[in-house]
Amino acid sequence: MNQHKYFGTDGIRGKVGSKPITPDFVLKLGWAAGKVLSRNGSKKIIIGKDTRISGYMLESALEAGLSAAGLSTNLTGPMPTPAIAYLTRIFCAEAGIVISASHNNFDDNGIKFFAADGTKLPDKIEKAIELEINKPLTCVSSIKLGRASRISDAAERYIKFCKSTFPNELNLNKLKIVVDCANGATYHIAPHVLRELGAEVIPISVCPNGININKMCGTNYLNFLKNRVILEKADVGLAYDGDGDRVIMIDHYGNKVNGDQIIYIITYEKLRQKMLVGGVIGTQMSNMALELSLKKLNVPFVRTQVGDRYILEKMKEKKWNLGAESSGHIILLDQTTTGDGIIAGLQVLTIMVRNKMSLYDLSNKIKLYPQALINFKISNNKNLINSHKIKKIIDQIKNKLQGNGRIVLRKSGTEPLLRIMIESPDKKKVNFLANYVEKIIKLN
Repeated sequence: MNQHKYFGTDGIRGKVGSKPITPDFVLKLGWAAGKVLSRNGSKKIIIGKDTRISGYMLESALEAGLSAAGLSTNLTGPMPTPAIAYLTRIFCAEAGIVISASHNNFDDNGIKFFAADGTKLPDKIEKAIELEINKPLTCVSSIKLGRASRISDAAERYIKFCKSTFPNELNLNKLKIVVDCANGATYHIAPHVLRELGAEVIPISVCPNGININKMCGTNYLNFLKNRVILEKADVGLAYDGDGDRVIMIDHYGNKVNGDQIIYIITYEKLRQKMLVGGVIGTQMSNMALELSLKKLNVPFVRTQVGDRYILEKMKEKKWNLGAESSGHIILLDQTTTGDGIIAGLQVLTIMVRNKMSLYDLSNKIKLYPQALINFKISNNKNLINSHKIKKIIDQIKNKLQGNGRIVLRKSGTEPLLRIMIESPDKKKVNFLANYVEKIIKLN
């Protein structure tokens, strides 16, 4: 479990203007990160951001802090999070930094770090940065100050990389695709990738203004995309979140295809082509049907804590290539180093074209269990989760499910929320038990 003061499961995140997402703290963070990272001899950091209005302010603060520590910055402007992981690798930078709060509202923001190899920073480096934050800020001599420059062709480089993950012998010429970019970081990337591969593309939510990121669009809100897919008689819809590391798909009937279904489709195809390495990593929230469906294929499945960093850690430990969250984080280590919504979507489109099958038919190979997810806003849930009364209720629910379903109670790693998930083959039972637990917790 993450025990850091500032770093959570996905970097540092919070409300803009409230600590830690303030200009003074981010300045100090940039300086502290620069002090730690410069110990390895590098003087170059890649900085990208999503489309939030606060990104400009935080970018300037980070740049100043890194410069004071003697590190230079290469700025990309708005770019998907996985693009920064890629650019960090190809530019041989010491680290990449993304200013983003992913799927959150525009008035939140955050700072994510990537190591030189394009993966999340190791735990020990995050701890070292936090220790440095507590020290007085100093400045290197003027001759040693870092410089700032822009990577003018960052988007073109990343578009080319995404296209390289799609087989040369195939194309998307026969597909009509509606793509929802959440008014976020993929707005100027994803439509180009799909068009250049031959698809007829209908882009929506591609007009960011700094405050409309994730607003009634993207992976958080699929209704607009569903309706547009049906209206346009499109073959498929793709929805990304604000920073582009998640993808949710919509079939031609308007049905949602989530991360569990996407990873199953990819796993099934890898198995069919005898290209599967090991098994699949999921999380506590992965649908039970995914585990059981993979078991029928004799494919191992392992759960971790919620968070793509934990999935990646377990994938590296087991030397497996496939991992995913229901929310749409899909990690394909045979393609890239982190969750990438565009590349994951391309893998499913590849399978559709190669097998001449619709997304509806592919996703019907797995029947997900009904789930109920309830969120509570909290300030401090430590006593709540560990209370004897709540533990007793959880045990009661487990007994009622009789092993044919699950209940998961956890604190969000990215928002001040307590999440309860209940799943079972019986939808009525799921809804009844979820409502029961919700009432008990509200009364606690």
